[in-house]
Amino acid sequence: MNDQTISLADYDGVYVVGAGKASGAMVESLEHILGDRLTGGLAVFPTGQVMPRLSRVKAVAASHPIPDVSSVKAAEELVALIERLTDRDLLICAISGGGSSLLSLPLEPLTIEDKGRVVRLIMNAGATIAELNTVRKHLSAIKGGWLANHSTAGRIVGLFISDVVRDRLDLIASGPISPDPTTFPDAVQILEKYSLLKSIPGAALEILRKGTEGGIPETPKDDDPCFRKVSHLVLGNNRVACLSAQRYLRSKGIKTKVLSSSVTGEARYLGSFIGSLAREIVGFNEPFRRPCAFVLGGETTVTVRGPGIGGRNQECTMACAREINGLNGVAVGSIGTDGVDGPTDAAGAVADGMTISRSEALGLRFDELLAQNNSYRFFEPLKDLPITGRTNTNVNDVTIAVLL
Repeated sequence: MNDQTISLADYDGVYVVGAGKASGAMVESLEHILGDRLTGGLAVFPTGQVMPRLSRVKAVAASHPIPDVSSVKAAEELVALIERLTDRDLLICAISGGGSSLLSLPLEPLTIEDKGRVVRLIMNAGATIAELNTVRKHLSAIKGGWLANHSTAGRIVGLFISDVVRDRLDLIASGPISPDPTTFPDAVQILEKYSLLKSIPGAALEILRKGTEGGIPETPKDDDPCFRKVSHLVLGNNRVACLSAQRYLRSKGIKTKVLSSSVTGEARYLGSFIGSLAREIVGFNEPFRRPCAFVLGGETTVTVRGPGIGGRNQECTMACAREINGLNGVAVGSIGTDGVDGPTDAAGAVADGMTISRSEALGLRFDELLAQNNSYRFFEPLKDLPITGRTNTNVNDVTIAVLL
């Protein structure tokens, strides 16, 4: 919608709803921009995050990353609001990563506890965000385009902070106002892929079975009339963050390249690749000559095999530490832009050529901790866990390697 202009004079009311880690800050800005033209709205943000300073829009906290009853109440309140609007109202949706958990309205008879169990099982299996959200959308009455379907507003404008690779609108917050290209059979196939069909709650399995057989309506697709009134605009994404890191490093006189802003796959494999690339540069000045730096962004996954605590950025950095062991002038950091890496208080981790030797001096068993997905317990004694607190936004992860 970059070339479109919307006149507020064409509408009797202007409402803003938001859901996600960045929604509070987004709605704060919209309040400032719209001023007296803003009629009202609702912003849903993660519990534990600083409450946004809002005067015309109601702020509600809900659970993240696993939904609970607060997520259901927030979703019910938001749906009630958008169903009261008329064709003379403009609805602005501020959507960012985290919205999938913050707005959770399970299809009956699925309970929110069972929905949370499904989410945990898929996350721990190492599924991608696309796979996770495909299942989420087919167990929800609000995701996968259903929010747009519920709204009676005359026009809907979606403003997005993207936390997914390639900015797929149907995946950001599970695409509440976007057509859903996936189906019930797709969701079943994903659960089969990770051998989870026998592990998920019976109510979830029954919903997916009925949907596959046509007993439950499929999520709205491209040709659904509800999307004729919807426009979208991506305001920020991972590439913006990577380019910002590049500009900063270049300002310090370091030649820097952004290698990718669409990295996926296992976190530890990415860490090994980064470390091996660093070793190639140190040994052969290829493909870059020192001093230099390179930046990668995206969203990796972790297949949970052990009882440890950590996050994908910490596991990536831990695997990298082994590859760069003994190298002088090499440092690597992998950070979640939301300030939270997995179920920990750390944003990620940093490592250099001395990390392994320092850990051995403390009696830490690298192989054992990595096998247990216990990256937090590896970096905590080393004091190599950046603690930033929540940043009130999220554009995935950024990993930086500096070689001097």
